[in-house]
Amino acid sequence: MLKRLARKIHIILEMIKYQHSIHVLPFVYLGAFLANKSFPGWAKLGWITLGMVAARSLALGLNRYIDREIDARNPRTADRALPGGLLTDTECLAFCFLSAIVCLVAAYHLPPLIWLLAPVIAVLFIFYPYTKRFTWSCHFWLGLTMGLAPLGGWVAVANDISPAALLLMLAVFSLIAGSDIIYTINDIEVDRSQGLFSIPAIFGLKPALRLHRWLHLLSLMALIAVGIVLQLDILYYIGIALATLFMVYQDSLISPANISKINEAFFTTNAFVSLVIFLFTLSSFWLKLDGQHLVKLNEFI
Repeated sequence: MLKRLARKIHIILEMIKYQHSIHVLPFVYLGAFLANKSFPGWAKLGWITLGMVAARSLALGLNRYIDREIDARNPRTADRALPGGLLTDTECLAFCFLSAIVCLVAAYHLPPLIWLLAPVIAVLFIFYPYTKRFTWSCHFWLGLTMGLAPLGGWVAVANDISPAALLLMLAVFSLIAGSDIIYTINDIEVDRSQGLFSIPAIFGLKPALRLHRWLHLLSLMALIAVGIVLQLDILYYIGIALATLFMVYQDSLISPANISKINEAFFTTNAFVSLVIFLFTLSSFWLKLDGQHLVKLNEFI
């Protein structure tokens, strides 16, 4: 019994790609830390983390459930948990329900404005998976859904929505939408054969790559604007510069003549971008370089 339960839990964790939470968590933390330009406290950070992980689990669970028939017809995804028969529909929905309960518990311990965002987030979680069935703008709906992550982190600390928070949301929106355009190149022929919509399938590879680069440029501009609005110091901009190098590297991995490294470009590089920006922002709080002194770590925490 315990062995069967452990196996089911392992299958569920693989289904939601729990290890890819590293793509999102740094942006959530970035919003939380930038809200007051300080450490939000361990208790609040814990509830933010729990809420984000549960929200991401809910989103991935719903996505897998809604797309189970499409996944079954795609050789790349046919062995996923639901089309592969490793999980039943009921088990998947039960996991989604549990994730939703955890989200609500975390939200209960966070400021009231989070409760106003919750219905919007829930609607997007359900709506986004259907968009590929009728519009090539599906990438932007995913970007919007993911862009709410840093906004949620900000609201969880400040209980308001400021211009800087919206700029941070725009940065993540653009980064994720651009990266998703790249990722869907994996399924360009399958999407066309099934009548599904994506920018690569509708407009072709070259326009998709061009739009991907423009979206990443918009993301960088938004991140720079965040630094200007919040008057962040040089360490933040060093982080942006390193993130830019990772984005350039991502672009170099893919060309119309070679799309073999899409997964490396999508997963590995995105994780580095979010992590580097967050760590350098965090360092700028630890080491307030005003030319006169360094703030001690214990003053920060």
